[in-house]
Amino acid sequence: MVVGAGFAGLTAATELAAAGIDVTVLEARDRVGGRARGLQVSAGGWVDAGAAYLGDRHTELHSLMAELDLKTTPTVMRGASRFALGTEATTRDGRFPPLNAVALGDLFERLDELTATVRPDAPWLTPGAGELDALTAGAWAERHLTHPDARLFFPLFLGEMMAADPAKVSILHVAVYLRSGGGLRYLNAFEGGAQQDRIDGGAHQVCERLAARLGDGVRLGEPVHAVHQDDDGVTVRSAKGEYRADVAIMALPPLLADAVDHRPEPPARRAGDRTARGCAVKVHLVYPAPVWRDHGLSGWSVNAEGPLLSTVDDSPAGAGVGVLTGFVTGAEAHRFAALDPREQRSAAVGQAARLFPMLPEPVGFHVTDWVNETYSQGCYAALFGPGDWVRHGPGLTAPHLRVHWAGTETSTEFFGLMEGAIRSGRRAAEEVLARR
Repeated sequence: MVVGAGFAGLTAATELAAAGIDVTVLEARDRVGGRARGLQVSAGGWVDAGAAYLGDRHTELHSLMAELDLKTTPTVMRGASRFALGTEATTRDGRFPPLNAVALGDLFERLDELTATVRPDAPWLTPGAGELDALTAGAWAERHLTHPDARLFFPLFLGEMMAADPAKVSILHVAVYLRSGGGLRYLNAFEGGAQQDRIDGGAHQVCERLAARLGDGVRLGEPVHAVHQDDDGVTVRSAKGEYRADVAIMALPPLLADAVDHRPEPPARRAGDRTARGCAVKVHLVYPAPVWRDHGLSGWSVNAEGPLLSTVDDSPAGAGVGVLTGFVTGAEAHRFAALDPREQRSAAVGQAARLFPMLPEPVGFHVTDWVNETYSQGCYAALFGPGDWVRHGPGLTAPHLRVHWAGTETSTEFFGLMEGAIRSGRRAAEEVLARR
């Protein structure tokens, strides 16, 4: 039995099915994919409303894509960038913002030094882990960043990188995220980095094709509310029925996993009182064509004020439309999510027009609110707050009797990314196979 039909759950399920094990996957939503969701913006044109980007170090994802006959398409970054960082918007070649280079260099060096101390296999054993995990990223910034440009840029960086509000995450969590993903520069890079490519046609296709292999073994619209174990097996109760299995893999974000009635109870919770939802809302503005390219612009922007704290050109290749994806992250995501749809459209379209004055009226407008998504509890991933890594980290992958755990939050390799989810699913499947 696998609970959750995202990248982790479906990877685990198909690995087990390939080994000859009868597998049932229960998914709360009416679709597979979890935090990967496709959005059709034109005839044959799809964009990613959730998980989107990948790089050459994401080897398990690339291998799976080759197996499923899926291709990549490059993230287009040709042209100049736009920045609105406290003054009116300016145009600048490249992606480095028009802020004090020495101050930002100091910020990045401090983060690099901190990241290098993290023990990647066991972050809770990092030297000084207790102190680092007790300190929020915001408090760390107050302590170490003296230049106003560094203080301005730090929350924007965390929002873009990990959909985090500095007040909500520990600085150890920031360092773990950066270390697990290959380092600050790799994670932040398009060409040659973790954002180099997208999956042509949308990342959701990976999950749809994996689910197709399982056929009727994937059951949608079945949120699980209880997992009870005994000496002979596991009873899983969903909104539609009761299932009996030898073992169960829970491929859910920590906040959702803790909401399930486990009997007997696990020795420790998977989340704490200060574990937060990933603060992300994605906005897609669809235009008749990517007209910014005709004006020498890449579509990339970074902005001190919202709602769109950054934008990127996500136009589908050959689909006949231009798509600007706007990222609303951190504290701004909660504010924007609370607006009614008309206010959301007015704010986002108006800001895009100020950044890119050549834009016509959009022909499509889409908002994907991950903050309030019941069966995700945020996106890109859960945000581990003060104390979470030291208190809960050691138990993230430890099986609880017949229950095993998967999900990108259980992976200290590429935590929060599709790659991490796939690796966690394969690990969980290997654990189950080892029980035979």
